[in-house]
Amino acid sequence: MNKTELIAAVADQTGLSRKDVEAALQTMTDTIIDTLADGEKVQMVGFGSFEVKNRATRIGRNPQTGEVVPIPPSRAVVFRPGKKLKDAIRPVPS
Repeated sequence: MNKTELIAAVADQTGLSRKDVEAALQTMTDTIIDTLADGEKVQMVGFGSFEVKNRATRIGRNPQTGEVVPIPPSRAVVFRPGKKLKDAIRPVPS
């Protein structure tokens, strides 16, 4: 499902216009991005949580030459699914 399909699905389920749903979705994603950029965690109970993790400097290898290459420290967004999401995607026991 892409963004356009998500907007259409939410609009159909809520009765809101696609334009209103698109504005709400854009505001939500912008708010999540701004919150993470400020170093704060975003939690949506049942769905999951987003947070920024710092990655330390590490050593990698160039796969073509085998040369050792230092990988600089970085920040990465980590998503941890909530219980409701985990339960929804678990395979059904046979």
